Amino acid sequence: MPIPFRFSLWALPIALWSLSLTAQAQQTPQQTPTSDTTRLRMGQVPEMRTVAVDTVNVLPAAAAINGWLLLDKDIQLELDGAVQNLYNAKYDRAEKQFRSLRRRYPHHPMPYFLLGLSNWWKILPTNFTSKAYDKIFFAYMDTATTYSEQLLKADPHNYEAYFFLSAANGFDARLNAERRNWRRATLSSKRALNYLQKSSEANGLSPEFLFGEALFNYYAVWIPNNYPLLKPVLLFFPKGDKDKGLTQLRTVADHGFYTAVESKVFLMKILHNDEHQTAQALTIARDLVQKYPDNGYFARFYALLCFHQSDFGECERMSRDITAKLAAGMAGYEASSGRYASYFLGYLAQFKYRDLAQAKDYYQRCIVFAESNGETDGGYYLFANAALGHLADQAKDAEAARRYYQVVADKADRKSDQYKEARAWLKKNNT
Repeated sequence: MPIPFRFSLWALPIALWSLSLTAQAQQTPQQTPTSDTTRLRMGQVPEMRTVAVDTVNVLPAAAAINGWLLLDKDIQLELDGAVQNLYNAKYDRAEKQFRSLRRRYPHHPMPYFLLGLSNWWKILPTNFTSKAYDKIFFAYMDTATTYSEQLLKADPHNYEAYFFLSAANGFDARLNAERRNWRRATLSSKRALNYLQKSSEANGLSPEFLFGEALFNYYAVWIPNNYPLLKPVLLFFPKGDKDKGLTQLRTVADHGFYTAVESKVFLMKILHNDEHQTAQALTIARDLVQKYPDNGYFARFYALLCFHQSDFGECERMSRDITAKLAAGMAGYEASSGRYASYFLGYLAQFKYRDLAQAKDYYQRCIVFAESNGETDGGYYLFANAALGHLADQAKDAEAARRYYQVVADKADRKSDQYKEARAWLKKNNT
C-alpha cells in the first residue's frame, strides 16, 4: 500500500499521538458508489460517570485536585451552553463564554485551549484548505501550553496540566502535519505522547483523561496494520489494544463532557472507514446532526453515510439543507460540504428522478465546488466528471464527453472503473 505524504519516511520520527490524530485526514471517504440497481431498491450533555476507587489508577488526595476546572461541576454547568454552541458552529457565542472564563481564570490553560478548539472547528470544515485561522489557533494552543507548564511548576503531580499539555500539543502536531511543517509536528507530537503517558495516571478520575489513551490504543494497532513501513518505528512505543481503544472511545463518548463530541467524531469515522460498520457510524452521525443541526461537517458526513446505506430520502433532505445553508453563508458550510451535497443530488436526479438536465447541473456544481478549494485529486470530483462524460456521450456531444473523460483519465487511479471507462471512450474516439 502506498504511503501518503503524511507518513513518508522523512516524517517517521513523528510520534504516535500525532499519527493517531493525522490518521483522520486519510479517512476522507472516496468510495465508488454501489450499483444503481442496489441503491434504488431502497428508497443535555450526559453527566460524568461515577468513579469507584478501585478503578482509579492513581487517586490524588482531595486537596490535590482543588482548582481542577476539568472536574468542576459548576464550570461544566456554566459551559454547557458554550460547548453546545461550539459544536453547532455558533463560534461567536461560544467564544464569548470562553472569554468570560478566561477573565476569571487568566492563568489557567482551559479557556485558551477551548478558544483554540473553537478555531480548530473553523478550519476542519474546509478540509484544511483554509489557513485563515492558523495563527490564532497556534497562539491559543501555545498559551494553553505555557499556563499548563506553570501549573506543573507549582505542582508536578497536576494531572490536569498534563492533560492540557497532551491535548494542546496533539492538536498543534495535527495541524502542523497538515501544513507539512514536519519539524514542529515532530516536536509537538513527541511532547504530546510524553504528557499523555503522565496524564493517564489519572484516567479513573474522569472520562476526559481517557480520551488520549483510547486513541493511542486504537491507532497503535491500526497504523502498523495499514502502513507496514512504520512498524520499525512503532517498536519503540508501548503496545496498543484496538478493541480496548474502541471501548474506551465509547466510554468517553457516553460519559465525557469536553471530549464527548470529539470521541464521537473519531468513532464515526473509524467505524465507517476502518471497521466497516457503517450502520453503527450512521447512528452516531444521526445523533450528532440532531444535537448540532447547524454543523456542516456533521451534516455532510451524515449525508454520506445515508448515501452508502441507501437511505436516499434522508440523504436528499440533508443535502438540500446543506446547499440552502451554504447559499445563506452560514458558518461551517464550506465548499467541501457543497461538493458532497451537489454530487448526491446529481446522482439522485440522474438515477431516482431521471432528470438528466438537473443531474448535469448538480454535477457541474460539484466540480465548481471542488475546484474552488483545490479538492480535485479524487472522490466526487472525478465521479462527477465521469458522470458528465457519460451523459455527454449519451447526448452525442463528443466534445463535452472528451473534455470530461480527459479529466478522469488524467487524475483517476488507473485501476478504477472511472479511469477504465474514460480511457476506453477516449481510445474509441481516437483521443
